[in-house]
Amino acid sequence: MAKIAFILLCHKDAPAIIGLAERLTATGDYVAIHFDARAKPADYATITTALADNPGVVFVKKRIKCGWGGWSLVRATLNAVEAAEESFPDATHFYMLSGDCLPVKSAAYAHRFLEAADCDYIEAFDFFTSDWIKTGLKEERLIYRHWFNERTQKALFYRSYNIQKKLKLTRRIPADIEVQIGSQWWCLRRRTIEAMLDFCRKRPDVVRFFSTTWIPDETFFQTLARHLVPEREIESRTLTFKLFSDYGMPVTFYNDQYNLLISQDYLFARKISPEAGLLKARLGALWQSDQLDFATSGEGEKLYGFLTGRGRIGKRYAPRFWERESSLGADRDLYMLVCKKWHVAKRLLAASVNLLDIRGLEYLFDEAGCAVPHLGGIERTLEKRNRHRRALMRMLFDYHRTDRLMICLDPANVGLMRDFMSDRANARILELQCTFDDQYLVGHAMRVGLATQETPDEVITRILPTLRHEFEDESIRIRDAEFPRHWRIRQDRSTAENANVLAAFFDIDLDTAHQLAETPYLFAD
Repeated sequence: MAKIAFILLCHKDAPAIIGLAERLTATGDYVAIHFDARAKPADYATITTALADNPGVVFVKKRIKCGWGGWSLVRATLNAVEAAEESFPDATHFYMLSGDCLPVKSAAYAHRFLEAADCDYIEAFDFFTSDWIKTGLKEERLIYRHWFNERTQKALFYRSYNIQKKLKLTRRIPADIEVQIGSQWWCLRRRTIEAMLDFCRKRPDVVRFFSTTWIPDETFFQTLARHLVPEREIESRTLTFKLFSDYGMPVTFYNDQYNLLISQDYLFARKISPEAGLLKARLGALWQSDQLDFATSGEGEKLYGFLTGRGRIGKRYAPRFWERESSLGADRDLYMLVCKKWHVAKRLLAASVNLLDIRGLEYLFDEAGCAVPHLGGIERTLEKRNRHRRALMRMLFDYHRTDRLMICLDPANVGLMRDFMSDRANARILELQCTFDDQYLVGHAMRVGLATQETPDEVITRILPTLRHEFEDESIRIRDAEFPRHWRIRQDRSTAENANVLAAFFDIDLDTAHQLAETPYLFAD
C-alpha cells in the first residue's frame, strides 16, 4: 500500500501548517517540515510544540534561510528529504508541497492513484529545446555563476552577471548530464529519492554546479530524475494543480472554487488563499473521506482564462496606420453576416450565394479551416489573415473578379468590423441574433475547451451565466459601436419581419428576401 512522506516547505501561517500536517498524518501518511530560518521564531515554536507528539511528523534540524531563485530552496528540500527518508522507512512516495497547498482528492484516492503505476511524477523537459522558459534568462542560468539573489540583491546580481558576460567567463555543464527543466512540485518513489541522495554524495561536482545556477529548483531534481530513472518510468507532469496569471504570478484560489479544484486531474492544488477558511475546511475533510469517485477533467486552465478574461476586453480598436492608408475600393460591396452560432450564418450565406449574385466565404477570420484560395501565403494562418485583413480582402475581390463579397464573422470580432466599416468601400453588417438555451451553451463550452463530458454539474452551472452574459455583451458592443449600416434579424421574429430586413440589407426585392428568410432550418441547432 502506498504511504506518502510529504516534503513540506513553509515560512508562515503556523495554524495552517499545524492543521495541514494533522490532516495529512491522520490518514497514515507522513510529513517532513522545513520551516524557513528567516521566519518568526515564535511561529516555529508554536508549530513544533503543537506537533511534538505526532509520530508522523519530523522537523528538519538544519533549517535554511530561503530565497526565491537561489540554491537555498533546493538545499532546504534536500534536508527535508533526508529527514523523511531516515525517519519514515515504510514511506513509498515522497511528495513536494508548500504551506499553501491543499489536497483536492481524498487520501484513499491518492493512494490508489499512486499504486496504479510504478513511476515518478515530475515535469522534466529538455532545458534547451523545450519552450518551458518563456522570457528572461535561459542559457545564462547555467553557463554563468549566480552567487546573489536577483530579488533581494538585484544590483549585485546583475553586476556579477554583466562582468562575467563581458569577460566571457562562462563554464561548462557537467558532460554526462542533460539539464532538464520543469515545475518544482513533484512526487517521487522511494527508490528514486534514495538514488538521488546517493548521487549527491558521490557527485559533489554536480551539486556545486547547480548551487550557483539561477532558479535551480526548476532544474536540479528534474535533471537528476532523467539521469537516474529510465524514461518509461517518468510521467513528465506534476500532480499539483497550479495556474499563473497574465503577469506570471501564481493564481490564488478562494472559497467559491471548490468544485473547480476537485474536478481537475490532480491530487493537490496551490495556492489556496489564507482567508479561504471554508475552502480549507472542505478540502481538509475531503482528504480524510473515503471518496473514490471523482469526475475529473482538464479544462481548468482554459476555464480560468475565460472567467478572468471577460473584464480585460478593451473597447478601443486602433487600426495600424498602414492598414488605414489602404482601402478595399470605393466601388466595392462587403456584406458581413455576424452570428455566434456559426452554422446559422453559414446556412444564410449558402442560401444567399445560390439566390444572389454574390461570392461568399465563411468564417475566414475566425476558423482556421475555412476554405480560402491560395493567395501567396497571406491566407495560411488566422493570425496573418487578421493582421493583413484589408490586403486579404482586396486580394479576394481581385481573385474572384467581383465587386461584391460576403463573409461570416463572429460577434467577438468588433475590431475587425470597425476597420471594415471605416473603409471607403460600401461595407454593411447583418447581425443574426439567436436564442441560446442551456443545452447549446453547454455544447459551446465543450467545443471551446471550457468543459468536457466529465466536468461536474456544479462547474457547468458556474459557466453558463458567464457564457450567456458574454454573448449578450458582444451584441451590446456591436450596438454601442453605432455602425451606420447595421441591420438585425432575430430568431424570435416572424419571417415577414426578417424578410423586410434582408431586403434592405441586400438591396433586393421582397419576394427574394422572403425566400432567404424561409431558408430551411435557418436557426435550428
